[in-house]
Amino acid sequence: MSKSLQYPIILVHGFSGFDKIAGIYPYFFGIQKALEKTGATVFTASISAENSNEARGEQLLNFVKQVTQLTGAAKVNLIGHSQGPLACRYVAAIHPELVASVTSVNGANFGSEIADLVRLAVKPGSLPEAIASAVMNAFGSFLSIMSGRPSLPQDSVAALNSLTSEGVAKFNAKYPQGLPSSWGGEGKEFENGVYYYSWGGIINYNPIEQGLNNFDPLHTSMVALSFLFTKERFQNDGLVGRYSMHLGKVIRSDYSMDHLDAINQTAGIVTGSTNPVQLFVDHVARLKSKGL
Repeated sequence: MSKSLQYPIILVHGFSGFDKIAGIYPYFFGIQKALEKTGATVFTASISAENSNEARGEQLLNFVKQVTQLTGAAKVNLIGHSQGPLACRYVAAIHPELVASVTSVNGANFGSEIADLVRLAVKPGSLPEAIASAVMNAFGSFLSIMSGRPSLPQDSVAALNSLTSEGVAKFNAKYPQGLPSSWGGEGKEFENGVYYYSWGGIINYNPIEQGLNNFDPLHTSMVALSFLFTKERFQNDGLVGRYSMHLGKVIRSDYSMDHLDAINQTAGIVTGSTNPVQLFVDHVARLKSKGL
């Protein structure tokens, strides 16, 4: 076994995400550095904070090509969070020769019930949608400017439609690689020349287990949103349901993590029982074992 991964890793952020704010604060908090300590070559993709899966996927494809040209590697390992795995899956489906593996972390592979509720509340073409879209697009542009990528296009309505159960179902019909054939099951670990993996977490409502996470306002928000779920009630991370996360070989989907704990946010304040950074480090060893 080689001491380091054969192919570089590209981390791919989700909705309203970024690579680094002001070149300092990372979306994947403490994760890139931890992976680099294992000997891996790691990049964080620069793609739109808010846009459709396909638009973000095309941007990711361009980023992948830049990384392969820079490193001389034939392929990359893609690891996405939230909406990120959908962009990863798009690239792997249309250019499998460039992708060694796709890994989904708390990914919306079957949509988000919260996106469904927002879509129901804000009717297409309505004034509230136009106002919300303008505000969210401006926020997405702000994130892109702060991360040094002012030219990235933002389309919050396209992003919302791409994250609903209906929107992801249409996406899945075009790009089914790695998807489970039955609800809550596993997909193929290896398909069309690409390895597929997923892991995720759900909220543990025990305040003792949460420790300092109880004082993280983003965790409080995730808990509040979690009660709006119906299909996967009490089996979700605040934005995505447990079984909606499944893709390829499922490592585990019930770690104690809310949606943002999965990327070690906020600033490393997470549950006391799960170390999200270690999950990424362990996965590097897994990819190494496959010769990736």
